[in-house]
Order: sequence, then C-alpha cells, then structure tokens
Amino acid sequence: MSEISQSGFLSRFKDNIVATGLSPTTSLAGFFLAWAAFFLILFVLPLPEGLTLAGKATLAVVVWASIMWIFESMPVGITGMLIPMLLVMGGAVDKFPKAASGFTTPVVFLCLAAFLFAALMQVAGLDRRIALSLLHRVKVKTVNGVIWAMFGANILLSFIIPAANARAATLLPVVNGITKLFGETPEEQAGKKAIVIQTLVYGSMISGMMIMTAHLPNLVLVGLFESELALSLSYFDWFKLQWPYLGMFVLTQWWIQRYFKTRNVGIKGGFESVQNQYRELPKTSQTEWLILAVFAFIALMWMTEDWHKIKSHNSALIGLSILFVPGLLGFKWKEVQDRTIWGTFLLLGGALSMSAAMGASGLALWLADIIHPIAVGHPWWMMLLILMAGTHIIRLGMLSNVAAITLLAPILIALAPKLGLHPVAFTMLVADTDTFAYILPTQITAAVIAYSSGTFTTADYAKVGWVSVLIAIVYGILIIAPWYAFMGIPVWDPSAPWPF
Repeated sequence: MSEISQSGFLSRFKDNIVATGLSPTTSLAGFFLAWAAFFLILFVLPLPEGLTLAGKATLAVVVWASIMWIFESMPVGITGMLIPMLLVMGGAVDKFPKAASGFTTPVVFLCLAAFLFAALMQVAGLDRRIALSLLHRVKVKTVNGVIWAMFGANILLSFIIPAANARAATLLPVVNGITKLFGETPEEQAGKKAIVIQTLVYGSMISGMMIMTAHLPNLVLVGLFESELALSLSYFDWFKLQWPYLGMFVLTQWWIQRYFKTRNVGIKGGFESVQNQYRELPKTSQTEWLILAVFAFIALMWMTEDWHKIKSHNSALIGLSILFVPGLLGFKWKEVQDRTIWGTFLLLGGALSMSAAMGASGLALWLADIIHPIAVGHPWWMMLLILMAGTHIIRLGMLSNVAAITLLAPILIALAPKLGLHPVAFTMLVADTDTFAYILPTQITAAVIAYSSGTFTTADYAKVGWVSVLIAIVYGILIIAPWYAFMGIPVWDPSAPWPF
C-alpha cells in the first residue's frame, strides 16, 4: 500500500513539474545541483587566495543563481527574491536592507513604472493598434517590406514596452496572421523564416538598444555605473550613445535576405490580412488618447532631463500619478496588475542586489584577476574581441539577458582598469554584445517566443545566427567603439573625463 502511495506521490510530483512547462529531469537536476553547489562553496571549499570570506559567500550565491537560471529550476522572480536572503544567511552582507539594496535603486522604480505603462497599453489594446496601424499605412506587399515595417513597429513599441520578450509576444499574433497566408513553396517557406527571425528576434532586441527603458540589461548597466562609478546617465544620454546600433538591423537584414533569398519574394494575401486585422480594430478611445498624451509628456521629460533636472524615474512616477487620478481610466487595477511582469521586476531587483554584493565583497575584482591574464598585453580591439567571443560562449547555456549581464557587468567594471581601458565604454561594448546571442533559440526569451510559431528549426536559426553574431562583434569594434570615442568615452583611454 505504501509503495502505491509513494508511486502516486512521485507521479503527481512529476506531473506538477510537467504542468509548469518544464522537464522534470532537468529542473530537478538543476535545483539539487544549485543547492549542493551553494553549500559546498560556503562550507567545504577552502578560502581561495585573495578572496575574502564575504567574497566566497557571494560566490556561493552567484553560482546558485547561475545554475537556477540555466536550468530554469525556479521562477526567475522567486530567485530574485531569494538572493538577498542568501546573501545575509551566507555571510556575504551583514544587514538585510543592504543585501536588498537592488530593490530600492532608482533604476528599479523606473523599470516598474515602465512595466505598468506597458500593462496599461495592453489593457487598452494600444500595443496591437500601433503595430497594425503602421503595417496598414506603409502598405507592405513583400517579405522585406513586412520586415522593415515591423521594425518600425518595434521601434515605436520600444518607447512603450520595456522588454524585448514583451514586444515579441505583442507582435507574434500579427506576424502569425501574415505568415499563415504563405504557401508551401520553398520561396514562401524561406520568406516566413526571414520574417519571424528578423522581426521577432533581431528586431525586438536591436530596437531596445537605444531606449534606456526598452531593454532590461540597459537598466542593470545604468544602475551599476551609478552605484560603482558614481556616474549618472540620463535617458537622452543613453540614446545619444546607443542609437548607432540601429545600423545592426540594416546588416542583419542584408544577411537574412541573402541567406533566405527573399529579395523579390512577395506576400500572396499578406497585405489583405493586415488590412482585415486593421479594419477589425475598434475606434481609438478617449482613454487610449489620454495614455498616449501622458506617455508623450513623460518622453518629453526624459529628453529634457538635462534642463529641468528631474530624474527619469521621477518623471515616470509623475506620469503614473497623472494616469491614476480617479476617473481618468476605466480599468480595474486587477487588469493592470495581471499584465505587469512582476517576475522580471523581482529578478531585476535581486540581480542588482547580487551585482552590488559582487562589487562590495571583492568577488568581482577577484574574478577580474582570473580573467586578466587572458586579455592583457593585446591591443584594445583584440581585448574586446577576446571578451566578446568569451561572452557568447558563456551565453550558450543561459536564457536570460538580465541574468547574464548581472554576472558579467561587475566583473567587466573591475577588469577595465586592469586592462587600461575606459570602464564605461569597455563594459558597455562587451555587455551589449550579449544582446546579440543569436546561435540558439534558447539563449533569448524573444527567440523562444519566435520559435513557438513553428516556422523555423533550430538548425535554420543556428545557421543564420552564427554569422549574425560575428556581424555584431565586428560592428561593436569598428562602429560603436569609434562612436563612443567621438562622444567622449574612448575605450582605449581610461583617463577620459566623463562628458555627461
């Protein structure tokens, strides 16, 4: 009887894991491996030379979090919440408020405000209206026309929706509506692959590079620069530094078009599909116009921050306070909170807390000392090449951009002075290449969303992706590094004064 009960319990345990969309074997292996590594590092590993006890405790938390993130054994929001507790219990940080400092930074409040704005857009249906309206107006009739129009939609949504995966999810039904009208000829199949990969993956990621709030790793970097280097980047400063990344889309579009041979492939019925979906949209409501007006006001506040001195997070909160004046919106709060990506918000807070602990405990400096011999002694461009290539190797096993940058950025900031490079330019150049982790669909959430469309295989993705990664590395070294120098932060000059 007990054997039957035990078998039933284990079966139910397995079924519960499967119901969450995870593999029982993988998730359980990662869960036990993470906790085993945590306790082994904390209580068994001898103190490494040059590392403090607090640094070893932080290392235990970093390894625990990395394994949890790689195996997806726990929801990312839960891991984010547990990080401060583990930092205190392990002895990395003495006080819980200090361990949870990432949850109280201005960047986190800016992120939360952006998430709430995105939720409001979704409740009102503005996100889909913007995408369909753009496609309707440009009257696309070819594969390349769809890709360029959808990139325009991605850019517009980047000002509103603060995460690439959320933008990909927003555009997925629109893209699916177009690709379903394609036939089964090799040319049409190739056209579908090109549209989905370039629009939902490359377009969603690249469009977020220039808008501070459009890509969560941006916020991690800004928060670290402020806490570790006492340097502040405004919304407009970030835009000025990062807008040249739009050129990456031109190059990836050239490569996608060349690889899939879609230059002259037309869309049979695709234009009519867009028109039908557009005609089904209800008339723009007063609520939608109000949301757009308030967001335009906030965008203006962000762009003129250097003049009025109101920080980006405060401007965003002012906008929220206007929208939630009683009677202005006809939404129940539950509709907004159900669409707010709280898990990612909690992940960001925990990630920032862990990054701060890596710097304060000396772990980042210790890890930088380990990496230093690999890159030292080379020209600046070769050091960038080594670190960028190494980043893409590390990223093969990680899904989250936020998790990857949380681990890498503190090490890069500590490594820069050892290599004689500018800490901000060096950190941004190497961290930005992480955005272009295009070899496996499992490296980016937006790619997982795109893969769900069923239009391409992992082999299709990898064959086109490895060249896109090389393009990104070369682009960073040849285009972005000189642009940073023009803007006043040359990567090869660590003594350059802060221009902002």
